[in-house]
Amino acid sequence: MRRREFIGKATAGAVGVGLTGACGGETGELVSTAEAAVQGPEIQWRMATSFPVSLDILHGTAEFIAERVAALTGGRFTIRVYSGGELVPGLQVMDAVQQGTVQAGFTAGYYYVGKNPALAFDAGVPFGLTARQQMAWINYGGGLELLRDVYSDFGIIQFPAGNTGMQMGGWFREPVESLSDLRGLRMRIPGVGGEIMARLGTSVQVLAGGEIYSALERGAIDATEWVGPYDDETIELYQIAPNYYMPGWWEPGPNITMQVSQAAYDELPPSYQELLTTVSAEASTFMLGRYDYENPRALDRLINQHGVTLRSFSDEILQAAWTESNAYLEELAADDAAFRTVYESWRDFRALAFPFFDGNEQSYADFAFGQLPNPFRG
Repeated sequence: MRRREFIGKATAGAVGVGLTGACGGETGELVSTAEAAVQGPEIQWRMATSFPVSLDILHGTAEFIAERVAALTGGRFTIRVYSGGELVPGLQVMDAVQQGTVQAGFTAGYYYVGKNPALAFDAGVPFGLTARQQMAWINYGGGLELLRDVYSDFGIIQFPAGNTGMQMGGWFREPVESLSDLRGLRMRIPGVGGEIMARLGTSVQVLAGGEIYSALERGAIDATEWVGPYDDETIELYQIAPNYYMPGWWEPGPNITMQVSQAAYDELPPSYQELLTTVSAEASTFMLGRYDYENPRALDRLINQHGVTLRSFSDEILQAAWTESNAYLEELAADDAAFRTVYESWRDFRALAFPFFDGNEQSYADFAFGQLPNPFRG
């Protein structure tokens, strides 16, 4: 289903459902969020994203949010979306929200760990939670409240608004078979994943999405991670680095966030505030569903049409990365009480979630997935 078709059908369904108990008129009858919102004031916002337009799911989800908000308010609440680099650099979106340059940003929390390392949990950390587990912890395990407390120091309220699902392990000019192959390798990788790769000997660089291809082409980097098959195919990384690795252990289920200026949010009527919560939740489903549909098809094209070699990280690399990842998080928790508060909540949830998924879902996957031919594994 095309994005606009989805928007139209979802809008028709949402308008007919009572989402909140806003009072309408003198009689005090209950009206839906959509109906209450249409009665609201005319408001115009700007939203900067960290992503180029060519990434039609990542950047496109920001446009999806803007279109849904406009549709559900009869065009009275509009959000103009700017791609990465159009208004501000892709990695400075949070700064733009803080400074009031824009009212909202669409980005990933781990880009800003320099401001507060706990922001990594808003997106994801190495060997962390899958998309479903991340959503569960944020929405039901106290993660949202903890993260909003972190963001409040920057005058921002955040809304979970997407997830890419399990990412790939990136593109490498040459195969990496052991830890020795990582030493001195120049790789684009942000967030805590970058810190762990640095501990494994890699020379880490942080680049916005629109800069990756040219850096790889110039030889400024030897490898890069990005998202997954669909987005990676779009920016044609395979033309320069044909070795495609799995799994993306540093991003097993990264959350994408809509960051909103607290001051701008406080000026909204309650019906508009509620609408942001509803639409961002809808955006999460939209993004993950699109990636789960597009990625298998894109991986098939990468292998069978573009000649990509699919490889797996060795157990040596994965075990070293696991050890360093957990050690790094423990070190940060020992030094920073605020980080420790978020980390302990996340860690305790992971301790419960991993065994459950390993037992129930993994036993199913080990049997059922293997019943069909898998050209990706030879």
